[in-house]
Amino acid sequence: MNTPIEYDAIVVGSGPNGLAAAITLARAGCSVVVYEANATIGGGARSAELTLPGFLHDVCSAVHPLAAGSPFFKTLPLERFGLEWIEPAIPLAHPMDNGSVACLCKDIDLTAEKLGEDSAAYRRLMKPLTRDWENLAIEFLQPMLHWPQHPITLAHFGILALCPATLLAKFIFKGERARALFAGIAAHSFLPLETPVSSAFALVLGLAGHAVGWPIPRGGSQQISNALADYLRELGGTIEVNHRIENLRGLLKSRAILLDISVWEFLRIAGQQMPSSYRRRLESFRHAPGIFKIDYALSEPVPWKAEACRRAGTIHLGGTIDEIAAAEREVARGKIPERLFTLVAQQSLFDETRAPGGQHTLWAYCHVPFGCGTDMSDQIESQIERFAPGFRDCILARHKMGAAALEKSNPNLAGGDINGGAANLTQLIARPVLSPTPYRTPLPGVYLCSASTPPGGGVHGMCGYHAARTALHDLFSTRKSAMHFNSG
Repeated sequence: MNTPIEYDAIVVGSGPNGLAAAITLARAGCSVVVYEANATIGGGARSAELTLPGFLHDVCSAVHPLAAGSPFFKTLPLERFGLEWIEPAIPLAHPMDNGSVACLCKDIDLTAEKLGEDSAAYRRLMKPLTRDWENLAIEFLQPMLHWPQHPITLAHFGILALCPATLLAKFIFKGERARALFAGIAAHSFLPLETPVSSAFALVLGLAGHAVGWPIPRGGSQQISNALADYLRELGGTIEVNHRIENLRGLLKSRAILLDISVWEFLRIAGQQMPSSYRRRLESFRHAPGIFKIDYALSEPVPWKAEACRRAGTIHLGGTIDEIAAAEREVARGKIPERLFTLVAQQSLFDETRAPGGQHTLWAYCHVPFGCGTDMSDQIESQIERFAPGFRDCILARHKMGAAALEKSNPNLAGGDINGGAANLTQLIARPVLSPTPYRTPLPGVYLCSASTPPGGGVHGMCGYHAARTALHDLFSTRKSAMHFNSG
């Protein structure tokens, strides 16, 4: 009879954070296995033919400023494993009803020039912070409870980041285009724009746009996961797909278990093993609102009224700052807005691998209340038609994913929450518990490494990296020579 294989570490979940954790451990000399419940690795970074043959769609995440700017990913030879970034001519466009458009370009001066009366204000806001991007990225892509390496830089950022987005935008900018651009980026927070720290998301993603762009991976988001997986295998790690974990007690013997799963999945598979006080804290952790997503196969490019939108990788559809704020406020209250804030990405304009010649894909989603079961197709398409009359005539096929479909594709996306929990101020500080090392759990050798831990949602691998570093410190003290980036 064969003796079961024993590993130094078991990682549950092959999303970017799970793979980042596995790589960090493997680089330190640990034997590692990754268990993935689905037939395909990647978690939120996957791609598939969802509509018609030859049309390649991103299942969840699509545009990756935080992946390109990740301090951890920069230490990895992912290009050697086929990861190629494409930078659209215009990273982000935000059209207005009068035909004008605000654009986030990689060049700050070019962005500012198009904002008219707000050009000088935009430069004053973004230039100093962009110069400090490398240091800032290290500071805010880790637990908030830490000793800062760059306290003055972080304080400058933090004072602005704590502000509600509506307050900061209306204080700094006079014109509607600059305010709308800021609000649309801030809405990535899934927070009402009148709440504290909503500005943080606008600043982080805006700065990333200037520092590294809002790139897309050639061949789909799956290529990020594939490159991480191939590097892990080169380091000696193992990945097993179609291996769902229903109870931690069923795992092989190991010194460490790292879980790239949400707080709620952790409660499901290990809730009864936890101390009651910790379990109650996890049970009180709040979800973010959900999304409703549609992938389109198109006969031709979207017929945007604004020419700049035809050269943009990402487009925010929401009109003015007041309209976006109203939509996000309604979603937070559990209501469906009259006009949805809608995000679209048109990867096939820049990546010929995404669709047959002359045809295109479109990736679109809107924010909805958590667990919303309403089909939002008509509202999304009306919002696109508002800025691109004739869009519906281009549609060859649709693939819809509401809360139930998202959760079926990935249990970590319960209720359509793609962020692993709300990113309000309380849950940024205590994610999921108040601790400088919130990756530790009360269960010996068990660590959380998902987006339910700092720094939260996004394809950056930092949750997995920090969790693995914690495990190395706790359990593998002789192997702490694992690659550690610094602010150098």
